[in-house]
Amino acid sequence: MANMRSFFVWILIFKTCYSLCFPAENDVVINNSSCSLSTVPKNLPSHTHILDLSQNNITEIHIQDFASLHWLKSLNLSSNKISNLARGFLRSNQELECLDLSNNELSSIECHFLHNVTSLKYLDISDNSFLSLTLGKAFRFLKDLEYLGLGSRKTIKLQKNDLKEVSGKQLQEVSIGLKTLSEFDPGTLQVLRTTKLHIVLPSTNKTGLLETVLRDAFNSSDTLKLSNIECYQECSQYINSFKTLGKFSRVSNLLLQDLTLEDWKDLISIAKHIWVSTIKSLSISDMTLRKITYASFECLETTLKTFTLRRIKITTFYFAQSIVYNFFGSIMVENLTISNSGLIFMTCPKEGNIYKFMDFSDNSFNSDFLFQDCRFLNLLDTLILQQNKLGQLFRVSTMTRYMKSLKHLDVSQNQLTLEENSNCLWTNSLTKLNLSSNKLTDLVFTCLPSRLEILDVQKNDIYSVPKELNSLDRLKELYLGANKLANLPDCSNFRNLEILFVEANSFHEPSSSSLQSCQRLTMLNAASNPFTCTCHLRDFSRMKENTHIEMIGWPESYQCAYPDNLKGTLLKDFHLSEVTCSTTLLLVIVLGGMIVLTIVIGLMCHFLDLPWYFRMTWQWTQTKRRAMKTDTHLLTEKLAYHAFVSYSQHDSSWVKEQLLPNLEERGSPLRICLHERNFIPGKGIIENIINCIEKSYKSIFVLSPNFIQSEWCHYELYFAQHQVLSEQSDNLILVMLESIPQYLIPSKYYKLKSLMAKKTYLEWPKDKNKQRLFWANLQAAIGISLTAPTEEVFV
Repeated sequence: MANMRSFFVWILIFKTCYSLCFPAENDVVINNSSCSLSTVPKNLPSHTHILDLSQNNITEIHIQDFASLHWLKSLNLSSNKISNLARGFLRSNQELECLDLSNNELSSIECHFLHNVTSLKYLDISDNSFLSLTLGKAFRFLKDLEYLGLGSRKTIKLQKNDLKEVSGKQLQEVSIGLKTLSEFDPGTLQVLRTTKLHIVLPSTNKTGLLETVLRDAFNSSDTLKLSNIECYQECSQYINSFKTLGKFSRVSNLLLQDLTLEDWKDLISIAKHIWVSTIKSLSISDMTLRKITYASFECLETTLKTFTLRRIKITTFYFAQSIVYNFFGSIMVENLTISNSGLIFMTCPKEGNIYKFMDFSDNSFNSDFLFQDCRFLNLLDTLILQQNKLGQLFRVSTMTRYMKSLKHLDVSQNQLTLEENSNCLWTNSLTKLNLSSNKLTDLVFTCLPSRLEILDVQKNDIYSVPKELNSLDRLKELYLGANKLANLPDCSNFRNLEILFVEANSFHEPSSSSLQSCQRLTMLNAASNPFTCTCHLRDFSRMKENTHIEMIGWPESYQCAYPDNLKGTLLKDFHLSEVTCSTTLLLVIVLGGMIVLTIVIGLMCHFLDLPWYFRMTWQWTQTKRRAMKTDTHLLTEKLAYHAFVSYSQHDSSWVKEQLLPNLEERGSPLRICLHERNFIPGKGIIENIINCIEKSYKSIFVLSPNFIQSEWCHYELYFAQHQVLSEQSDNLILVMLESIPQYLIPSKYYKLKSLMAKKTYLEWPKDKNKQRLFWANLQAAIGISLTAPTEEVFV
């Protein structure tokens, strides 16, 4: 953990100073910090961009150590024991931009190796063992240098020409450690051209040294940071030094860090000098006060706009807190920050204050009476009470009611709750409210100012956004992440909403239709929810491609959590067909298919006469079935013909041209009995009819309108049906040559009507394509094997 912490501290420092030293997305980072290394590791990846070798035991850098790292941009060698650097050890690292050699044992500040890295932007060689700070000529060639850190653990002198090699460069920041300074030439620091100057002040009490350094520093930079201010017993030396600020200092932003003061009154004495200077911003951090005693402070006219206190520690336990409260209640600044300092309360400032910004974050405010009935903060625009111990939201609301200019309030990371029927009295001016990281429930939506434009209620215990709430028509941004929402909120009460964050909630199947009321929504963050990938999620998974809404975290942070077989699948890769998910569409397809099939079948029946084919096929199968059950051996003993044909003389041409050729001459020839050729001369017609019917396996009747006009056909039909009844056989075959309407059949043909009503008949098709099936059916109906005929079958 230690080495990782140092690595990220180093990265943070680089990021703060220059973004170029922070790893880019594709940079290769090698972290070998705190690994007890005594030499630079061999075989480092040649494509390394950032290398951290800090906090090891390396004593020497050889010329070949980094020769293969042609793409190296950042190198951290701080906190080692390096005393010797090969003159050209960076000659292969032309891309190097950041180099940290601080806290080592270097004794020479000539830095000849800098000739090889002229593109260097960040260089820190502070806290070494330099005998002097006289920069070598190699610094002259660092044309892109932006940050320079200098300093030595040895007692040093700082002379006027020591920094001349960088005097012509416009730097962003220079940090010089003068803790061990013994002598100083006035004007030395003024040769620098830097936006920010950081001086670690000397610890020596040598008369006039501190005052000389500060006078030089006050005229060297717009932003000045002073650290290592230590006055345990007597602070007069420091207090007098600040007198030099005067009205003609260049400094507009003053930062005081690492202060140890004996008494509160010492701070007031320093503040008095700053108040009458040209400084606009004063920041004090990491300060320790040993005791608090009263010191008067008159509210003088000042150019100071911003006063910041961070990480203030008071070692005495008992003191009059009013001393502190009265000071901050009377100073005339626009911006006040007191953070991470253990404050438990703050009184209402005095009338006439000009506070516009107040930040009391990371303290211990726990009183519900903070600023209650405070009528003297009329100019306050922003109030930050983040990370305290506030408990009741309605008290926070009443705190603001007299703050007529308040627009931004941050009370996140507290312990806020809200009870039912609480009366919230917000100021009407509030437009931005941060209530994140508290203990609020759905009731919070009943206690909101009506003119809000930005609302942050992330990390609370909200299960849903009630529909019955006061309309927030001006709300543009709503942050609901890390709550317990089961559905997307309805925008009916937020009609102007543009940004909605609902990440890390409990959504399973959010529907895009829930956002239909969010007509102006342009950005949505619904990442990291436990999505159930079913049909209900289809529209939501397509929202990115079907709408103009920007999906934050898409697609990596949108994954299926259920069902198990889809767990981890990205929503963009989850697909279900429209038919699977739409019952209506499925019914339309099924019913449509049935309708189309019915139409197709109807058309086929109409144009292809399919019913006729089905009927003929059915007759053929039934005939075959009956034939299998018939004892043909007993039948053939007394039969001479396969079939007797009864027809009208007017239909004889069809019988002779169609029937006989297809039955007697093709396939398995059949013996057909016709009255014209097979009646025995000399016998009566009735006797011949009876003999032919008895000697034939089947009787074929060719039906047509001509048939019912023939008297003999009537007799033949009568005798054939009589045989059927007497022998209980099914030997009649009706062939419908031409259709016969029932009303045309004479009443005496009642038997024919009966047969046509209950017996299936074969229809003669006019279509030649159908005639082959007709003959196949007729042959199947007659199908039987007979013995060879004798010469006199009727003898």
